[in-house]
Amino acid sequence: MPAQRSTEGVNLRAFIRDIPDFPRPGIVFRDITPLLLDPRALAVAVARLARYAQDLEIDFVVAPEARGFILGGALAQALHAGFVPARRPGKLPHETLSAEYALEYGLDVLEVHADAIAGGARVLIHDDLLATGGTASALSDLVAKLGGEVIACAFLVELRLLGGRKRLVPHPVHALITYDE
Repeated sequence: MPAQRSTEGVNLRAFIRDIPDFPRPGIVFRDITPLLLDPRALAVAVARLARYAQDLEIDFVVAPEARGFILGGALAQALHAGFVPARRPGKLPHETLSAEYALEYGLDVLEVHADAIAGGARVLIHDDLLATGGTASALSDLVAKLGGEVIACAFLVELRLLGGRKRLVPHPVHALITYDE
């Protein structure tokens, strides 16, 4: 088994690439692909997210497709928790609950299996990016409908200017990388 490396000293922000005018003019897309391509940066990101949540006694990590799945599954495994995928309509084979939400530039819908969470399960919501908070807020609503309790929300990147953190009150919000502009 490989030796564990320290998570200190790794600047995760250096692995985020800015793509101007994507997906439309005026938007600066924060691309996490370089971070995903670097094994150490990827491991450090998962370790830091897990360190944040390790004492929260999480039963499930809920994350949306597609990029939320990338770290969400690894984070659930690191926390010894289950993973609940939130998918686009028609992608889950069993009975589902859905929530519609606004994105920075449109509307979308996410679904989870109706039997995924119950009985006061403690849930961590994870996504790669917190912008307006629409996705995480919709996931929070779905968790509550299923009888779960959102304990916290954890993100790789937060775009503070868009105010997503405010939409998630009263849930604690943690982001590894923040952008104020």
